[in-house]
Amino acid sequence: VQVVESGGGLVQAGGTLRLSCAASGILFRVNAMGWYCQAPGKQRELVAQLTSDGRTNYADSVKGRFTISRDNAKNTVYLQMTSLKPEDTAVYYCAVNIGSISSPDYWGQGTQVTVSS
Repeated sequence: VQVVESGGGLVQAGGTLRLSCAASGILFRVNAMGWYCQAPGKQRELVAQLTSDGRTNYADSVKGRFTISRDNAKNTVYLQMTSLKPEDTAVYYCAVNIGSISSPDYWGQGTQVTVSS
């Protein structure tokens, strides 16, 4: 199984980034894909999740600014990040859920997002 993220980088506050994640080699049905973030000294936390039946779940801190979308046929998920803030700075991880949507089964290696003020 491979989960590969791309699209991180350095951006100024107010800017935009788009993260992409492609999952391959998964033999079972994917119930959900999503994004988590982890800032230095903090726990990894959910940013956004999209289930196979179209339900979305966003962290309160990103509602109205981030949009998650998915290509089910390709097991690919995207995170459009707008109006970025310095507090969005973190490593962003793609997560793939085969079983419970609350407990990812596979993770990507992470991509750094840095927002300068």
